[in-house]
Amino acid sequence: MGWKGFFIGIDNGTQSTKTIIVNGENGSVIGKATERYGLIEGLPPGHKEQDPAVWIHALNKTLKEALKRSGIDPKDVRAIGVSAQQHGFVPVDKKGRVIRPAKLWNDTSTTEECEYLMRKLGGMRAVINLIGNPILPGYTAPKILWLKRHEPENYAKLRTVLLPHDYLNYYLTGRKVMEYGDASGTALMDVRARRWSKEVIEAIDPELEKKLPPLQSSDKPVGLIRKEIAEMFGFREDVLVSAGGGDNMMGAIGTGNTKRGIVTASLGTSGTIYAYSEVPIIDPRGEIAAFCDSTNAWLPLLCTMNVTVATEFIRHLFNLSHEELTEAVEKAPIGSDGLILLPYFEGERTPNIPDGTGVYYGLNSRTFNKAHMARAAMEGATLGMNYGLNRMRDLGIDPSEIRLTGGGSKNKAWRQIAADIFNVEVVCISIDEGAAYGAALQAMWTYLNSMGEKVSIQEITDRYVKVDESTRTRPNPSHVKVYRELQKIHNFLSKSLRKAFKMHRNYLNKYVAGLSEESA
Repeated sequence: MGWKGFFIGIDNGTQSTKTIIVNGENGSVIGKATERYGLIEGLPPGHKEQDPAVWIHALNKTLKEALKRSGIDPKDVRAIGVSAQQHGFVPVDKKGRVIRPAKLWNDTSTTEECEYLMRKLGGMRAVINLIGNPILPGYTAPKILWLKRHEPENYAKLRTVLLPHDYLNYYLTGRKVMEYGDASGTALMDVRARRWSKEVIEAIDPELEKKLPPLQSSDKPVGLIRKEIAEMFGFREDVLVSAGGGDNMMGAIGTGNTKRGIVTASLGTSGTIYAYSEVPIIDPRGEIAAFCDSTNAWLPLLCTMNVTVATEFIRHLFNLSHEELTEAVEKAPIGSDGLILLPYFEGERTPNIPDGTGVYYGLNSRTFNKAHMARAAMEGATLGMNYGLNRMRDLGIDPSEIRLTGGGSKNKAWRQIAADIFNVEVVCISIDEGAAYGAALQAMWTYLNSMGEKVSIQEITDRYVKVDESTRTRPNPSHVKVYRELQKIHNFLSKSLRKAFKMHRNYLNKYVAGLSEESA
């Protein structure tokens, strides 16, 4: 096989962009760089936005730094793959300029638009029958309707709907397309047939179809690098840009989750658990996303919006280092003496509670301390993910091993908590560069096939993706029993408080916003 050359993986996340350089001969990461950034500040509750210009700056900076650190000749780069946060709405005008900041995956300001679309299309069951998924606040479709309803002057300028990774691909190649994986997270696509849904489109705007880019399979390149980009970095002008995909789709490739039986759990800002499937897996309750993956198969997935969000809040509250956080967690008993955190700080997707807030339940003289609150944060985030994992099991996905990735997976205490709550062995990846590594491997796959070497993505991931056996963690049967009971309480609390969450959101909108206006 023609493995010689170097492949670049770029991962645009909510908090940072990472770029890595991968050696095609052995899969090693020989250069990497990260650029951090934040959200636009001062927005109303539920609004989460970023300026795509920040992403372009971060891409250019990290690509330059990663190339420098690798020491390679840029002329030896063969292909680039781009991963990015899913569901973000990048509205582009007729000249290819961004009209307004992108609304992100964790933006929950579109609750009314979701309710309107679901009602207009006949309710949740009808929508799932139509496209395979419900329409949720995180998805792209309601963001488009939000723009139409709240900013008609900007909507009038809209010529193309792009997702974050599509926008970066457009910057690199000048082409506007979408591949199946990321497109399946828009709620505009019938995931079974992999085509745009005319019914959903017409419910938003009959003219919207003209503003959606063409769909393409995930093994096809977007195109060649633009001449300006090649000159900027010293590349040859025949460098390919692969289809790329959403961060979860690229994370699946980067963890070897490209064949049946392998399940990945990402403990990052958000939490995701996903599995490879050769056929669509549709959840009639709409709790498990029926996404396509970025290998031309499917990726049943659950997503919770608050994982390391919870532990980072605790870490900063008590001014703890990461090591001190782990020490605090290990001082508290299994189950935190009944202290439970519902970690819905930014609302929640699974279960779908966009109005949710963080709730500590079980505070008393024994549990109102740093150690208990730290452990309850870690346990609460994991119990939230396990709610979705149990639903995946109901749908026929029964993991024998879960591959962990993301920042939380580096914490030994958290790996044990995950093994105990999921009740399955967990293990980390030897090269844990997550979605960036997956993007580089997809770029390699695309390049090799373009050169006439018919190789499957499974062959590539089997060759390069290895687990780190030193991190393998097995569930403790006595701990499993404790967490099984705690899960029942966690689920009950979540369901019981949903009316209170909605009342609380109404209070915030009515009174807190009013007080802010008066003080201004």
